[in-house]
Amino acid sequence: MNAFNRRYQNRITFLARMLLGGVLLVAGALKAFSPAKAASAVAAYKILPTELAHIVGYALPWLEIAIGALLIVGISIRFAAIVGGAVMILFIAAIISVWSRGLLIDCGCFGGGGAIDPSKAAAVHRTYALEISRDLGLALTALYLYFFPYGLFSVEKSATTNEES
Repeated sequence: MNAFNRRYQNRITFLARMLLGGVLLVAGALKAFSPAKAASAVAAYKILPTELAHIVGYALPWLEIAIGALLIVGISIRFAAIVGGAVMILFIAAIISVWSRGLLIDCGCFGGGGAIDPSKAAAVHRTYALEISRDLGLALTALYLYFFPYGLFSVEKSATTNEES
């Protein structure tokens, strides 16, 4: 495994940056221009006081866009990976919280959000499991990027990469 990672690390890092950065960029962009919906989606989790949830709902899409752009361009990769991974962990915790309290909501991850008809409870529970799995995979991608931040087509290069050139 070590030899495999050494051989393909540049490509794996590039793909990891594109995956995590692309998801964050798209998710943020889909919400950024519908800030009221994004604020309502955050409020639907019933974790934060309503006013604070609305502030988070207005700010979160822009944070996602910024972190996604940093990852795609390849600037401050470790920082962006830490923030992106932390955001994924927060999303996982929020979904687990909603699920454990029996709330039925659309996560609002890619726009939309809010309460869902109780007749669709089974489908919502399957969706929660898929969302948690997706976000866990993205958090692990962020962890990989923390340890192996330098890859193909990044503006930021490691000191060893620059010495080898």
